[in-house]
Amino acid sequence: MLCCLELLLDFSRHCSFSPSTFSCILLFFLPHFFLSLCQSFCLAKPVFYNCSSTCIPTFVCFRRHFSLPYFPPPLHIFQLFPQNIHLPALPNKYVTSVSTRLPLSSPLCCRIFVVGIGFFSLCFLMTSLGGQFSAKRLGDSPFTIRTEVLGGVESRGVLRKISDMLEVILKRMDSLSKLDNTSTTDHRLGFALHDVFQPAGLMERIQAIAQNVSNMAIRVEQILQNSMVQSRVVRDGTSSQCEVPRDPRFPECPGKVDWMRARWTSDPCYAFYGVDGSDCSFLIYLSEVEWFCPPLAWRNHSSLPTQHTQQAKPPKRQAAFRTDLSVLLDQVGAGKESLSFMKRRIRRLTQQWATAANRLDAKLEQRWRDQKKILVHVGFLTEESGDVFSPKVLKGGPLGEMVQWADILTALHVLGHNLKISMSVKELQGFLGVPPGRGSCPLTGPLPFDLIYTDYHGLQQMKQHMGLSLKKHKCHIRVIDTFGTEPAYNHEEYATLHGYRTNWGYWNLNARQYMTMFPHTPDNSFMGFVSEELNETEKRSIQQNKVNNMAVVYGKEASMWKQGKEGFLQILHRYMEVHGTVYYETQRPPEVPAFVKNHGLLPQHELQQLLRKAKLFIGFGFPYEGPAPLEAIANGCIFLQPKFHPPHSSLNHEFFRGKPTSREVFSQHPYAEQYIGRPHVMTVDYNNSLEFDSAIREIMRMEVEPYLPYEYTCEGMLERVHAYIQHQDFCAPEPPFISANLSRQGSAGGSRMMGPLFVPQPNSTALSWASNVTAPTAWPPLSSLRLLVSQEGQSCVQSCQSAGFICEPAHFRFINNKEALLEVQCEVVDSEINHILPAFSVVRRECGLQREPLLFSCAGHSPKYRRLCPCRDFRHGQVALCRDCL
Repeated sequence: MLCCLELLLDFSRHCSFSPSTFSCILLFFLPHFFLSLCQSFCLAKPVFYNCSSTCIPTFVCFRRHFSLPYFPPPLHIFQLFPQNIHLPALPNKYVTSVSTRLPLSSPLCCRIFVVGIGFFSLCFLMTSLGGQFSAKRLGDSPFTIRTEVLGGVESRGVLRKISDMLEVILKRMDSLSKLDNTSTTDHRLGFALHDVFQPAGLMERIQAIAQNVSNMAIRVEQILQNSMVQSRVVRDGTSSQCEVPRDPRFPECPGKVDWMRARWTSDPCYAFYGVDGSDCSFLIYLSEVEWFCPPLAWRNHSSLPTQHTQQAKPPKRQAAFRTDLSVLLDQVGAGKESLSFMKRRIRRLTQQWATAANRLDAKLEQRWRDQKKILVHVGFLTEESGDVFSPKVLKGGPLGEMVQWADILTALHVLGHNLKISMSVKELQGFLGVPPGRGSCPLTGPLPFDLIYTDYHGLQQMKQHMGLSLKKHKCHIRVIDTFGTEPAYNHEEYATLHGYRTNWGYWNLNARQYMTMFPHTPDNSFMGFVSEELNETEKRSIQQNKVNNMAVVYGKEASMWKQGKEGFLQILHRYMEVHGTVYYETQRPPEVPAFVKNHGLLPQHELQQLLRKAKLFIGFGFPYEGPAPLEAIANGCIFLQPKFHPPHSSLNHEFFRGKPTSREVFSQHPYAEQYIGRPHVMTVDYNNSLEFDSAIREIMRMEVEPYLPYEYTCEGMLERVHAYIQHQDFCAPEPPFISANLSRQGSAGGSRMMGPLFVPQPNSTALSWASNVTAPTAWPPLSSLRLLVSQEGQSCVQSCQSAGFICEPAHFRFINNKEALLEVQCEVVDSEINHILPAFSVVRRECGLQREPLLFSCAGHSPKYRRLCPCRDFRHGQVALCRDCL
């Protein structure tokens, strides 16, 4: 067998075997190699039969004593042996002694040896093939093996392991031969082993095998190194060896190279980029595809690296409003009930979107608008995320998310942007240019989109498939987030250290990249949705046909009618006819009170007709912050909702637990309570029967007109989304704000600025930007800034709202300085990482400034500190935009 391997090695040198081919040939020969070793160890006496040029050994003792079958190699293998090669036979007395002293019932030593060799062979096979199996791509058959990942490193390693294992075998044999125990069984075993290992021929033979394998490893190493050098000469035009650079500008390079040496076969994407197991390929990848190592001097850099340089931007194109939605409907696709629901909604509101587009076009006076390339990936509807929503569309499941996504798609299309829609991970990979594999590598080229709208599910999927590119391109992402994400939960390290870590959040985005359904979290951007707008004729018709004693209950699922609802429903029934829209199957009607007239789950247009007749739309306390109350109010209903005491939050309510917000919810629909209010919205304590009874009687006396806030009309949403797309840029680095660099009108050139940055507002406690100080470029503009100081324990959200403003997180960087603290006597001014800063303590006379911009937070509060709050004004009916923002 040794001669066979020697011949194989010489043959591989002349025939230029690839490393993977040579490894596979080794796999073919090694089982026979170890079998021969086992047979020799067990003192098998070879008997040779002359079959022309073939020598076939038969092993008497091995089969007789261990009942193990012998599997001879194929006949053509022995054609490689010289005719005079024979394994030396031992004297017959040793065979006899073994036959008598190791009976059939206890062949202990040989069985131990065979088991050990078998285990080593298994380990060898796993080592050799493990990289190939681990390199399978997603979707491959479990029996598919990709041979391109098995390289020279594995081949050399295999031979080294063989040599090392043979040395271990020698040591084990030596230790076994010295056994001298007193027990009868062990004494017989020791005596037998003593006889077995006395002959010098066996030990020398195994030592010779080990030496030959070691020599083979050295020679294979030389062959493979020469082969790699020659391939580099052809490929790169250089014969120099690649040394790992020690560049202080790239401190992670050596560690990344070590990682690649150990793990490059873990993902086929590395082979896709040309990694072949050599250090040169590692350095090329780490310098040109990733960015951890310096560029190699001998490489041709005429083509720009993927990650180090920005691709030249194509010329800008102007966006034009669209009123034809047929292209969008085709892009949405079909095959799911959720998609059918979204398409029905888009069709129903087509005329309203067209009217809104014409109005906004006239308002903007045909101003230039950049056309953006936008990808919309609806992660929660992908099969990979489970898509629990689609099966429930026709069974009373939640529709709010699909309402919002349908309106987002329509708004982006109507505004004239170049839109791509992804509803599966496969489509996402295709649009982004994800290399084949498991997502460990960056994208194959520059990001082909200016903006990506997705949700938390989609964000997780992008992380799995974009690799390092997600970190590079995350400034382009906008996350549709129904309930909001506060900065303390968004900053991964801070959230982990201070107990804000949840299953969501921790993405280290700018908090304004999260876009909510309602404007409840000013740290985020308010995306919203639309409700159907009525014309004047429809409004008059609704008021004339209202049924004064008709109430519709907000609750499509039967479970919402349980848990103590009977009391106030009985009171309601005394005054009004109660209607429900509870889903049920024919054979199982829902468990609702007998006096409730249940219409079942209604299509959207039939629900609209029902709401246009009803006087009251009553909530049970769940679901939170859905679109239905706004639709009811828009159809002339009064919305009655429960007051929560104590308020619901992640601290006391299961629904909010785990969500990345500490917001307290004081009613079922806080937006309706705060931004609409009476007479359209009434919030009462349902546990107080007298208060509830009084509210019902008051509602029956009231007359209200249909009402819809401007920000929830098609025009309002188009206006808001347009402003975000044209003005929000989280990829351009914000320069640090240094107040000393500002200049005053009338000041001498180069003179130091004197006087405050902020001046008092007339008849207000707020401060505004000084008009004679040059304002840095910002959006929203600094003319909208109103600086307020909160009370202890009060957040900036509450402080700004109490003064009729809204907190604007984009302005924090302009008040995070000593100039904003001029009226505060601070003995100490520290710069720290804390989501309540900038703030100060009156008692301690301590002032703190924010060191981490991602932690600027409107929501943070502390009972020990008063906060500096950057408030701003806002447009009537459009809280997301300041007066000068459009």
